[in-house]
Amino acid sequence: MARLDAEKIRNVAVIAHSGAGKTLLTEAILFNAGAIDRIGSTDAGNTVTDYEPEEIARKISVTSAVAFCDWKNHRLNILDTPGFINFIEDTRGCLRVSDGAIVIVSAISGVKAETEKVWKYACEFEIPRIAFINKIDKETANFDNAIAEIEKSFETDAIALNIPLGEGEKFRGIVDIISMKAYISDNGSVIEAEIPEEAKATAYEFRKKLVEKIAEADDVLLEKYLEGIDLTEEEVAKGIQEASLTRRFIPVVSGSATKNIGIAQLMDAVLMCLPSPLKMSRISPIRGRNPKDGKDVTRKPLSNEPLTAYVFKTIADPYAGKMSIFRLYSGVFKADSTVLNVSTNTKERVGSIFYLLGKKHIPVQSVGPGEIAATVKLKDTNVGDTLCEEHHPIILEKVKFREPAISYAIAPKTKGDEEKVSIGIQRILEEDPTLHFIRDEESKEMILSGMGQVHLEVALERLRRKFGVEVEMKAPKIPYREAIKVSAKAQGKYKKQSGGRGQYGDCWIEIEPLPRGRGYEFVDKIVGGVIPHQYRPAVEKGIIETMKEGILAGYPVVDMKITLYDGSYHSVDSSEMAFKIAGSMALKKAFQDAKPVLLEPIMKIEVITPDDVLGTVIGDLNSRRGKVQGVEPQAGSNQKIFALVPMAEMLTYANQLQSMTSGRGLYSMEFLHYEEVPGHTSQKIISERQKQKAEDH
Repeated sequence: MARLDAEKIRNVAVIAHSGAGKTLLTEAILFNAGAIDRIGSTDAGNTVTDYEPEEIARKISVTSAVAFCDWKNHRLNILDTPGFINFIEDTRGCLRVSDGAIVIVSAISGVKAETEKVWKYACEFEIPRIAFINKIDKETANFDNAIAEIEKSFETDAIALNIPLGEGEKFRGIVDIISMKAYISDNGSVIEAEIPEEAKATAYEFRKKLVEKIAEADDVLLEKYLEGIDLTEEEVAKGIQEASLTRRFIPVVSGSATKNIGIAQLMDAVLMCLPSPLKMSRISPIRGRNPKDGKDVTRKPLSNEPLTAYVFKTIADPYAGKMSIFRLYSGVFKADSTVLNVSTNTKERVGSIFYLLGKKHIPVQSVGPGEIAATVKLKDTNVGDTLCEEHHPIILEKVKFREPAISYAIAPKTKGDEEKVSIGIQRILEEDPTLHFIRDEESKEMILSGMGQVHLEVALERLRRKFGVEVEMKAPKIPYREAIKVSAKAQGKYKKQSGGRGQYGDCWIEIEPLPRGRGYEFVDKIVGGVIPHQYRPAVEKGIIETMKEGILAGYPVVDMKITLYDGSYHSVDSSEMAFKIAGSMALKKAFQDAKPVLLEPIMKIEVITPDDVLGTVIGDLNSRRGKVQGVEPQAGSNQKIFALVPMAEMLTYANQLQSMTSGRGLYSMEFLHYEEVPGHTSQKIISERQKQKAEDH
């Protein structure tokens, strides 16, 4: 297979909210290009890019997928991305390697919160976009409303390149505003025709708006337009391309993915409006840094440049091994070669290389600049890693994914499967960098964190399917602490006589509260030999062990000073064990007299929410025992709320925020400090903990 010319490649992400029709549009594009012989459907579960069992069952994309086709001597690499809020960070990763995007807007529901979010991601990477108004054939479809929503939501002019002939059941084709030809559905195929009489006035109105928008950016064209001379088709096309690349306006096309109307015109618009890797490199140069000296390095998308590839996705397979999907930015990537993973500073042996058509692999010996391809069994390569030549090192900037929003404790359903769970989860983490996994040292729980409950459920379904391990999800334990409010003194005396040598340990201690975060202090104030020197460390050991186990509700005791000041011993019966027990007894007695309290972790929260639900979000934070510290206006119509909220109240916050803001809200949180739990809440926690301990025993 001849290597592709970078000028003839288009790397395009298809982005939108869940249910807008991204996967069906991808199907229609592949069908029109002849890459597949029938258009599948998500209902039937037979589409090219939604092939994972979890996607087929839910009828949504839960992970991005790659497909390609050839159209008019150009290669289209299509990235079908998720639109469901829990999986939308995967879309961000795909936009990192795309040169352009098709933003789908539903003619029924318009621009949704998720669409606004992926639009912002595309802005982050400064990539040109075209909008496709889909579902014109559905009941209640409204083309004009969709155009208006695009302009309002994306704060950009939306200029139609084609308009629909009819809407809903009456939709039968489109009018191309550039060529001024109609394309009408006729028994399953689309035929070119003259513009119907009833659509001419509207078509010329849209044509005038398009030409005016193009002419205003070019003095020569403006003069021609003002003189009443119509622009040529080539001049219009060139003007649209320039406006798209500079993001002066967003070109809009319309149609129906399910009826395959307007798709060929959309594909033509992709070639016209979205840049090749060569053109994109002139707009936004390929930049990285040399890991040896930290200096900036640039690359051009040429075959004679040093090899530079960025891995943007991995797929873990228990049988075939790990598959790494990459975008090649420069040089030639060859099968059976050795490359340097500069991110991990390890050499990787490359085996076979292939193009991806969903789950289908098409082998190829090498790929050139601008191409998207995959290879398998790279041992130390993960998402975000840069592959390059050893003597021309470069690190490309990684995508920074959002921190997980929700955490659950997981436990295997079968006892003894903990190790299998851990190994399987590590493989799943290779696929999905937005998942986090830790073993909590205190609670001994395995904690899995992700973007939402559905995200975690899908990850655990994959764990079961790929690695044969079933687990249960439950809310993680809150790391409460115990402390005291006043000083107290107590004696711990352990005396045991059971024939022969007995046990004897006797100590007096004073406990005092320390400021929050100070931890623990032990002071030895024994005067003379009331407790021999060799037994005093045993007293401290007994105290420390008891502090770890907790006294009030079984949580670690913190922020306390203990002074050992008196005691007695027996020359025969005293031992380290006896004094260790005595120390523990003394602490338990003194603790109960020192007004013990329960402490809870307080989180510093930042919530970004749209203006229209600001009051609702603040009210919800207050109901969670939160203290709002301030509100700051953000770009667009958003506000950032700063608040302090107990961790216990934030376990299900991700789902609640999504519901309150219709998926438009974002939040982050970090641990700040410990505070005393209010009395009524404290009693509830203590009684639940005691009940749990009783059940465990």
